[in-house]
Amino acid sequence: MAGQERGGDTTRIRDIDLPLGLGIRGPAKPTRSPRFTSSSMLTTVVAIALAGSATAIALRDRGIRMPSAAVVSVPVQTAASEAEPTPAPRPSLSNDPAGGPAIIRVNPDPNSSQGTTIIRNTSSPAQDAHIAHLPDQALIEASSNGPLPQRAADGRRPFDVYARPWSGARGARIALVIGGLGVSQTGTQKAIEKLPPEITLAFASGGNSLSRWMQAARQGGHEIVLQVPLEPFDYPSVDPGRATLTVDAPASETVENLQWVLARTTNYVGVMNYMGARFLGETQPVETMMAELGKRGLAYVDDGSTARNEAQPLAKANRVPFAASDMQIDAVRERGEILGKLDDLERTARANGFAVGTGSAFDVTVDTVTAWAAEVRRRGVEIVPITAVADDPERR
Repeated sequence: MAGQERGGDTTRIRDIDLPLGLGIRGPAKPTRSPRFTSSSMLTTVVAIALAGSATAIALRDRGIRMPSAAVVSVPVQTAASEAEPTPAPRPSLSNDPAGGPAIIRVNPDPNSSQGTTIIRNTSSPAQDAHIAHLPDQALIEASSNGPLPQRAADGRRPFDVYARPWSGARGARIALVIGGLGVSQTGTQKAIEKLPPEITLAFASGGNSLSRWMQAARQGGHEIVLQVPLEPFDYPSVDPGRATLTVDAPASETVENLQWVLARTTNYVGVMNYMGARFLGETQPVETMMAELGKRGLAYVDDGSTARNEAQPLAKANRVPFAASDMQIDAVRERGEILGKLDDLERTARANGFAVGTGSAFDVTVDTVTAWAAEVRRRGVEIVPITAVADDPERR
């Protein structure tokens, strides 16, 4: 008979052949561990997954981030630094359109490959915007003239730390530098308050209350440079102001005058010439100036006013970031003329990738540039700080 096994005169019936719930009476059998069916296991897994998701969402809503095994967001690091403690935040080298790490060689020997090598994460922010008006003490050298900019012990430069971040996009870019701030108090205040923060401001070294205006400009998001008076033709009949750097001065006097200018305020990325048609045409005095700027980690911005100019090659030789103006936008102080120059800058930027313009803080210039900036953005052109377009010899 099916379900039975015969062994002699006895018949044994197996449990599996009995109807569900029935068994053979006899001695108690050992208790067996409960079995999970495939459906119960699936229900358990789903329940655990739902509970985990709910927990993660709740924690996220309370501001707690949960690690993910699939995607982990970490700061960009070099392989050599992954096992080291997290370093202090580095300034953004925001003129690197590609982003990523930049290799900086500090005080290299031009005849060898020796020198300290620093790898910076260019995607990290520069000086925090909330403290942009406060000088980084590591970048300050005390002197008899006042606080002088210097390279930090870890290689950071004022050019890096005080730079305004920008998008890094490769589209058309325009950098505008508006100078003469600090001379007129009302004009300076208007320029700082009205001009878009992407516009770089240049302070006259002979201006008044420069530290106060510097703080206002930096708190407003502006990158700043300092104007250095350089000898023009017909000097001293045409006088740029106190501590003018002259062609015939010995190198020690040139350095002394330059340091007086540099100590007038802090938190600037570099200097720009004020006049200087004669000075910039002579190799030796320009070499002296560039050597001091390179030593201190500052950029040089040329206003483009003189054709015979030794600045660019000597800036490169002394590791000085360099930018030159393509045109002065307000040589004629009339709104229509200024708009025409700004249109020329836009065409240059679309053709070459970027363009640089300079102007002065006249009321008509400030008003025209402010209105134009809103329009040019809608046409897909980015206004950037001067550090975004400077040629930096240390970024190779």
